[in-house]
Amino acid sequence: MSVLSILVFLPLLAGLVVIMLPTAQQGRYKYIALGATLLQLLLSAFVYINFKTGADFSGVHQRRQFQFVEQTSWINLDLGTLGRLQIDYFMGVDGLSMPFLFLTSLVMFVAVLASWEIKTNLKGYFALFLLLDMAIIGVFVALDFFLFYLFYELMLFPLYFLIGMWGGVRREYAAIKFFLYTLCGSVFMLLIIIGLYFSVTDPLSGSHTFNMIHMMDPANYVGGSIFSPSAGQQLFGISARLLAFIVLFIAFAIKVPIVPLHTWLPDAHVEAPTPVSIILAGILLKIGGYGILRICYSIFPEAAIDSSWCIGLIGVVSIIYGALNALAQTDLKRLIAYSSVSHMGFVLLGFASLTAEGISGANMQMISHGFLSAMLFFLAGVIYNRVHDREIANFRGLSLLMPKFTAFCMVAFFASLGLPGFSAFMGESFSLIGAFTSESVNGLIPRWMAIGGSLGILLSAAYFLWTFQRMFFGELRLMGGEDWRIQLTDVNTREKIALIPLALMATLLGLFPALVFEKMNSSVLELIRLVNP
Repeated sequence: MSVLSILVFLPLLAGLVVIMLPTAQQGRYKYIALGATLLQLLLSAFVYINFKTGADFSGVHQRRQFQFVEQTSWINLDLGTLGRLQIDYFMGVDGLSMPFLFLTSLVMFVAVLASWEIKTNLKGYFALFLLLDMAIIGVFVALDFFLFYLFYELMLFPLYFLIGMWGGVRREYAAIKFFLYTLCGSVFMLLIIIGLYFSVTDPLSGSHTFNMIHMMDPANYVGGSIFSPSAGQQLFGISARLLAFIVLFIAFAIKVPIVPLHTWLPDAHVEAPTPVSIILAGILLKIGGYGILRICYSIFPEAAIDSSWCIGLIGVVSIIYGALNALAQTDLKRLIAYSSVSHMGFVLLGFASLTAEGISGANMQMISHGFLSAMLFFLAGVIYNRVHDREIANFRGLSLLMPKFTAFCMVAFFASLGLPGFSAFMGESFSLIGAFTSESVNGLIPRWMAIGGSLGILLSAAYFLWTFQRMFFGELRLMGGEDWRIQLTDVNTREKIALIPLALMATLLGLFPALVFEKMNSSVLELIRLVNP
């Protein structure tokens, strides 16, 4: 078994151990989960270190420089006149997916440490948590579309219960809303997957295939099939390939999320327990962005070009709308949730530019936001776990009472608003550079979109600095009085272990962005060549 299979199925094995252990030993559940995620983190670091850059791979099967590849036949059935049903166990990583393995592993490790606060039904919680971990890793390494969809849908099951059973007062409403939003997009995605399957053949066996790499090559499409690039098929008066792009884009955009498909996010974040909020913001939103690049842009490149202006506009609207909503929030978790909508807008803007700078910046923004949003939600959880209150107006002068906590908040807030020297600055800067140069390079999006997007940086500075000033400066004043003063203890050792790696990553990627850019550069350039042959 290779390293990617171990990464995927290690959490599942740990989850089975949790299920088999008797409830009398429930104190061990969190340590089993912690050990599994720590080992996963070490394995993902191994993949990162051993990922080769600059290699001159050629040929369809090696397109986009996939490494650590595992491929074997999984399901092979004779369907009579329809041919054979061929589904492969096909995994691999390239420069676009590999950084997300490390991000996922670190965020899941931090989420386990945040799970120390969970006190009820620990067996069910950690079993679902580890199942979710397996599904997320599977999404980032799957190269067979059926396998990708299997992992993608599998995420819904544990998230629904993690929010609905361990969340806040309105947890059932938030869980159902999240489930329905995501399921609606996924159902229509399945129709496109089936259409692609019957449109693409494996050049070696001649049978239809779910292989995503074959789907990226126009030479593998059956002439006259519904999604054949040369057939010009239409559905409802729209190009079939453009319609498929739109359907898949919406399915992934719900996860990003974009305006107006974002309304599930604030509710889910506010009601979800802290570890689930960390996973939602740190990883789940990135699956949406990753899916747009891996699936929409790679399989339907001409539709990506035709849709660039609209995608850029959606990105600008998300940046400004999310920032304005964050500015109006009084609940700390809700503020962070709306800031995520704004920051993910930079990702869409970078994608729309279809320039190397823009796409590299968008990927850096996703990775940076993964670390920083996990850190922000963990910090919000520290406050909530102590006094069960998140209202910004109820706290004043916390720097006098919790100096170490204040230092971590200062790093998270200033890094998130795009201060130079931190990772978000590099992601937002390159996304805006790509958007600004797109007009002269390929003429896809106008420069006013880059100018509009830059307003989001000013607004993010406003809501983060205003929140920091209200909560941490001035004379100590707490709504809960002396009880809160006693309960609001500074960060403990467990919380430091979770926060320090996140702060280090945000700083390290800000000072040495080549750690990410060099790993993804060849894959980004190959994607640009794929979209603009």
